[in-house]
Amino acid sequence: MKKKQLTIHKIIWYVLIFSIIGLIIETLYGFITMGIIESRKGLILGPFCPIYGVGAAFLIVLLNEYKGKKIKLFFYGSLYGAIFEYICSYVLQIMYGSKFWDYSYMTYQINGRISLIYMFFWGILSIILIEYIITFLDKFISKIPEGFWDKFIITFLVIDVFLTILGISVYMDRAKYAYEGIEKKKNILDYIFNDNIMSYTFPNLRYTDSSGNSIFVRDIIK
Repeated sequence: MKKKQLTIHKIIWYVLIFSIIGLIIETLYGFITMGIIESRKGLILGPFCPIYGVGAAFLIVLLNEYKGKKIKLFFYGSLYGAIFEYICSYVLQIMYGSKFWDYSYMTYQINGRISLIYMFFWGILSIILIEYIITFLDKFISKIPEGFWDKFIITFLVIDVFLTILGISVYMDRAKYAYEGIEKKKNILDYIFNDNIMSYTFPNLRYTDSSGNSIFVRDIIK
């Protein structure tokens, strides 16, 4: 089967759309499993869970050639999805000093970053994504003119990523001082990225101490 041509325009919109869908999925999952509605945002400004957006675009680019071959889609989708998830977990921990998810409680897992059950989900998701969703989505994206909106989305996401990295860095720094019982002199960034904003936006952010203990930041600063 002839694979569809991928363009920068399409990839930009894949990232945006699936980041929003990802946030909806995460929010619903939290409500169903825990009975609460809480922020599952990955960025501080927009309604985005970017790991879904980047992950979906990553899979589309790598799996596009296997459209119509469901077994290969499942196999490579499981493999690529797990690799993507592992790399993301590692990079996020380096950037923020904390794991954003941990599968250590599962039987078949690697360093708490990926698990066999989620590899299975990646495979199923890949089949649904490539065989069904993309065909419909491409028709919608083709109606969006290239140019202004593409540049606007890129600019907004770059600013959002920068502010998120800065905000979490400031927040984690406060958590470190509080955890160690050291008084920290506040600066302008501490007021901009204050505890109320950060704990509401990232309620499940964890701080890892020198002994490897992982504690919710919200529990440290309250």
